[in-house]
Amino acid sequence: MNGDAIPPDTLPPRGSGQGPDDWTPYANRLEFEVADFLYRRNQMSAGDINFILSLWAASLAIHNDKPPFSKVRHMYDMIDSTPLGDISWESFSLQYNGEIREDNVPSWMEADYDVWFRDPRILVHNLVSNPDFKFNFDYTPFQERTTDNTHRFRDFMSGNWAWSQADIIADDPQTHSSVFCPIILGTHRNGVVLLAFLAIPKTTHEFRDDAAFHKFRCQLLHSSLAKILEPLKPGMTSPEVIRFPDDHFRKVIYGLGPYIADYPEQALLACIVQGWCAECTAPAKYLDTGHHVRRSQAHTDLLVEEFELGMLWDEYGLVGDIVPFTNGFPRANINELLSSDILHHLIKGVFKDHLVTWVNDYIKVEHSASEAQKILDDIDRRIALALSFAGLRRFPEGRNFKQWTGDDSKALMKVYLPAIEGHVPDEMVKAMHAFLDFCYIA
Repeated sequence: MNGDAIPPDTLPPRGSGQGPDDWTPYANRLEFEVADFLYRRNQMSAGDINFILSLWAASLAIHNDKPPFSKVRHMYDMIDSTPLGDISWESFSLQYNGEIREDNVPSWMEADYDVWFRDPRILVHNLVSNPDFKFNFDYTPFQERTTDNTHRFRDFMSGNWAWSQADIIADDPQTHSSVFCPIILGTHRNGVVLLAFLAIPKTTHEFRDDAAFHKFRCQLLHSSLAKILEPLKPGMTSPEVIRFPDDHFRKVIYGLGPYIADYPEQALLACIVQGWCAECTAPAKYLDTGHHVRRSQAHTDLLVEEFELGMLWDEYGLVGDIVPFTNGFPRANINELLSSDILHHLIKGVFKDHLVTWVNDYIKVEHSASEAQKILDDIDRRIALALSFAGLRRFPEGRNFKQWTGDDSKALMKVYLPAIEGHVPDEMVKAMHAFLDFCYIA
């Protein structure tokens, strides 16, 4: 347990998980089922529960037996002692600590903002030790290459970033031979585990556009994330020994991994102005002119030190008075960690808003208005002719629906490629084909 190496063929210690018949703190399954039915499923009143328990006790008295609970208070105490999974919820409160007005003080300046979270370190321990992942766990980053040295990407640990992080860890004598454990974050409901509920400040219409309110909302998010992730910080520089899915113990080094977010969230996390790139300093309208560099914590710190806030906003698209949550963590560059949200960036962004629009615009530019409409109608006809098949959705009216949902885009992607073939150059078809391959792999 002290992190010393063991012989390669050593068998793992036996797992310490609870058995299927362990109903702690309940004496047996009957006690649990009774409490679950009366309290959660039926939501019976305390008086009715006491009445049923007294009848139950009377019926068992002749057999010198007794019901699972003597009174409703006994049952409530048992429920209160039930562990909620393996990790309890914790909370902390944050407040505005800036300058407060002398009069007409907005309520958001005086409010307490509660953040509820679970210890991320224990969450990681539970995930990494889960035996269900035994045969689907990458213990080290890896790279696959074809005979012509083309890098083949398969999953997260096959990528360049994980590989570079492992190199950094291996170069440090204190962390050498440790397993790199990336902490992948996101703000959507389809995550693997729920980490926290963040506070969202609200105000009246009078102060909705107040610059101080906008700054506070942004900084509250970053301060909350920094506080929530704090238990992981010691393990980012000093190895920690934890159990893995194969029941062996290994040294690990944590690291803040990709943060999956759509563009508005990326702008908030990277502390940039809406409309600017979160990864480089190039303005959206002047991508091919001027000298632009990749954003980094070091570059941002230098800009903040040298320029005023107005210059940072106008010339670099940077919100200079917000401190990113990553600033206090090692090997954490928020501009490098941001990762695209598949639904908003790829499916709705690249496919719907860019590629489909690109095809339509090309047809309209290359053909007369009447001829272009005939071609677009033929594309709709081909889409509508898609056969009924498992996993395919039919579009009787083609792609002419007023409001596209994410499911609409996903379904249309499966039938769109053959519908445009012959109406656009082969190069456009190949570009669409390459995108679809990438999207399905992602």
